[in-house]
Amino acid sequence: MLQELSIRDFAIISNLNIRFEEGMTVLTGETGAGKSIVIDAVELLVGKRGSADFVRQGAKKCQLEGLFTLPKGHVVYEKLNQLGIDCEDEMIILTRNIFATGKNTCRINGHLVNTSTLKMIGCHLVDIQGQHDSQLLLQQEQHLTLLDLFADNDLVNLKKQYLHHYEQWKQVNKKIEQRRQNEKAFVQRMDMLQYQITEIQEAQLQQGEEEQLLEERNRLNNFHKIGQKLNMSYQALTDEQNGTLISLNVAMQSLNDIADLSSEYQQLYEEISNAYYTLEDCSSNLAMCSDSLEMDEQRRQEVEERLVVIHNLERKYGETIDDVLNYYQDIDNEFHQVMTQEKSIDDLIEQQKKYEIQLRHIGQQITSIRHRAAQRLEREIHMHLKELYMDKTKFEVRFCECLQPTSCGFESAEFFISTNVGEEMKPLAKVISGGELSRVILALKIMFAKIQGITSIIFDEVDTGVSGRVAQAIAEKIYQIGRFSQVLCISHLPQVAAMADHQYFIQKIIKDQRTQTTITKLAGQARIDEIARMLAGSEITKVTKIHAKELLHSAEQIKKETC
Repeated sequence: MLQELSIRDFAIISNLNIRFEEGMTVLTGETGAGKSIVIDAVELLVGKRGSADFVRQGAKKCQLEGLFTLPKGHVVYEKLNQLGIDCEDEMIILTRNIFATGKNTCRINGHLVNTSTLKMIGCHLVDIQGQHDSQLLLQQEQHLTLLDLFADNDLVNLKKQYLHHYEQWKQVNKKIEQRRQNEKAFVQRMDMLQYQITEIQEAQLQQGEEEQLLEERNRLNNFHKIGQKLNMSYQALTDEQNGTLISLNVAMQSLNDIADLSSEYQQLYEEISNAYYTLEDCSSNLAMCSDSLEMDEQRRQEVEERLVVIHNLERKYGETIDDVLNYYQDIDNEFHQVMTQEKSIDDLIEQQKKYEIQLRHIGQQITSIRHRAAQRLEREIHMHLKELYMDKTKFEVRFCECLQPTSCGFESAEFFISTNVGEEMKPLAKVISGGELSRVILALKIMFAKIQGITSIIFDEVDTGVSGRVAQAIAEKIYQIGRFSQVLCISHLPQVAAMADHQYFIQKIIKDQRTQTTITKLAGQARIDEIARMLAGSEITKVTKIHAKELLHSAEQIKKETC
């Protein structure tokens, strides 16, 4: 329920603090005193679109703050928990500032939120019923949801089962649609992957192969140069006149003759000896390399062709052989995964039919429960309308079958009504008469307010256009709602004011050359005087005061009988 409301610099309200209580509270006062402004403030507090026009003239901003308390387990706690907002002592504080610049800030328990979040939370806290509001009860798309809330508890489990199968059906349906739309692209993709896999497979690439081929090609392309240099090196070592081996042999033999005379000579002999035999091995190797060297033109062509194949693959799939092989692994995995997991459209259609059969089986049970609930709702609505002196009114829940499954089942629902004998049934939203609409909305609200779980309901002049016994009936119905949900009601009817548990008087005063709105809680004689004013208009007489007392006394008797 809404416990406290604080309003600062809002329209003609300078500073207003109101403490609300459980049960039925009525706000009364002269037309234009600011009663609807209070409701406007609550609407903004729970997420209605705001503008700088609401800021009191001369102020930088208007500030709205509301304190709400909710019972344990209320759906709002779960939603706030998902948003990371703590709720201590089961209290929720909504704050909204609207600046003259047009800027707008919203907070829930001190946490900054956007307007959408504020509205998402606010719709579970307050339900504002105005005579001309586009409210849920008049929105056809909400009628099936309201009917389901009214239906048996068995519907909850059935709807869970239905939604589970519906999600499966929808996923399969989506796959079918995607396959139909992308069939050409899918086939092209598979063909391309198959071609690339085959191309890389046939190449039989080996890691390090390119480096070896490049080295081999370099040798083959420099055949003459290699032969020339090998021969020159061999001649330099073995030439009989100037060869290095001949010179080293002479030096080695000379040192051998004196090696036993000194350790130093012995060391020189050994070093030259080692150099001689090393170079002798080199000359043998040079001779072998030179003898084995031959030009293989066919092999050179094979190397060139192989390098062309490798370079073409690298140009398409990666900079190196390793890149190409990694790419091959990726596309091979993709190809086999798609081919093993993807089902044909025929298989998917068959699966879709299977899910639809399951949906229709559960849907038939849901439909049966809904029709029973609709009949019960019609009976109870007729009972309430009769008590509101609309006994000639006919109310029906009409269903429209859906050929395809929807998230709600295989039907939609809409409330139809006929308020006069001989008139055809029309959609509820097309009821024109303000007085009739007020009573119909009130009858529906009695049925749905409790099960919707909204703890604060505001009626903004829903009693417009009625009087006499109808006004008394409306007052009693609003009081009934107040027994299980806090009700705030703006009214000009003395019958409604008398039935209220609490009454506040809102008036407009001029202070310091500025118009301001004030609010006063009425009790005792002050309340009698206000109800007398509502009865008589401008002049309060002794008779109207007596009538006011009688209204209050009668209201107390009705409350006792109701309890």
